[in-house]
Amino acid sequence: MNDLLSYIYNNPSSLTKGKGGDELFLAKYSEVQKNTDAPCFFWGNVKNPFIMARCLITLSNVVKSSFNLSPTDLAKLKDPIATAGDGRVRFEGFSHCAGVYARVDVLPDGLDGEFLENGTTNVDFNQPMLTALNSIKQKENVLLSIGQKEVSIQTEEKKIVERKVPLPIKWIKGLSTVQIYLSKAERTHTFNKIQTQQLFRGIPKGVVKTDYYLVTRGNLPMFSPVKSANAVCVGAIHRLRLLEPLLPYIDSMQVYPHPDMQSTTWQLYFGDIRFSLSLSREAFRGFSGEGAALESLIEDVDDEWIDAMDKYAYANQRFNPTLLAVEEGFGFKDVDSLTARMASMGLLGFDLDDNSFFYRRLPFKLDRIMSLNPRLKNAEKLIADNKVEIISNANGRVEARVDGTGGVRHTVILDGEQQRCTCEWYGKYQGDRGMCKHVLAVNKMVG
Repeated sequence: MNDLLSYIYNNPSSLTKGKGGDELFLAKYSEVQKNTDAPCFFWGNVKNPFIMARCLITLSNVVKSSFNLSPTDLAKLKDPIATAGDGRVRFEGFSHCAGVYARVDVLPDGLDGEFLENGTTNVDFNQPMLTALNSIKQKENVLLSIGQKEVSIQTEEKKIVERKVPLPIKWIKGLSTVQIYLSKAERTHTFNKIQTQQLFRGIPKGVVKTDYYLVTRGNLPMFSPVKSANAVCVGAIHRLRLLEPLLPYIDSMQVYPHPDMQSTTWQLYFGDIRFSLSLSREAFRGFSGEGAALESLIEDVDDEWIDAMDKYAYANQRFNPTLLAVEEGFGFKDVDSLTARMASMGLLGFDLDDNSFFYRRLPFKLDRIMSLNPRLKNAEKLIADNKVEIISNANGRVEARVDGTGGVRHTVILDGEQQRCTCEWYGKYQGDRGMCKHVLAVNKMVG
């Protein structure tokens, strides 16, 4: 009987009789049904609990750190996001300033347990949990459980449970940007344990306000204040000290800079466990305000396509946009727009080693795209209010006038990949933090 499918509908079909005629409503069915009632996503043993514990303590240190906020702001954000799915467990978090992103990946060979359902929760790692993690020894039996409302770790001596807490909106915005940066990053360096430890000894003491550059001379990596060809630019390099407690245990480290040096990612390897640390371009720049997804959000996409993409990602748990476009016959631009929309709702992460996106199961809200991208919302309002005037559009060059505040009119020029605006935002950031609302509006107008 394996060739039979059982169809279960959430609501019955109905026939409604009215004065204007009869209306037939057919119930919708999808073979991809999310189990929203599963209390537990994963439970089982971690094969290397000592390393996992050290990584989770470091992740907690990232979450507790801040590089541009005052002490009064430090209590406003919460602790790690835990995701179970695709045969692995992931823990993620941001620094309070949202300029540092960290993730712990426990890979399939590092787990001995059962995945009952894929899902995500956000918990607060309090002192009892950190104390328990710190006490975990080599070869100790540790049972990890990730559920809809809690994460628990049971050692040979005690069981610690951390309850679900609200996920900060700032984190969802940061998740959108950092995954897009990661998807464009390319590996430039691989260092062994000794090289990595030598490199980190060269980090200047104190708070570093100038850029430093990762360079190699022979087999020796080093940080230099002098820019050179093929060097990797690292802003606020003192943030890398967050990794120092893990260096005695690593097998190797890989470095992934963004092509435009908008971020750098430092990935540590411990057998079946990885730890990733991504730094924003500068200490005062949080990932939550970068606007990296805006360019991909210009094209309008039908809500049904987004819903279908959500179901596809949920069912498959990971995908490569390029391969998806080829296999399913979609346009590359369409897939990029769908992926950007998923990422902008916090639903996608990116795995550098697999070169693919993974699904992070959060509440699916289409209106979150607009609420988390106010520049896009403002651009659409400019169009709706007829405040965009196209002056010329020929030979790949567009000139437009866009009404600003206080009676000011801004000039927008789109010339191939060059996009300029006379507004204060563009003058300050020169496009490094995504498009301004005026450029966005003109792009949407000309299609």
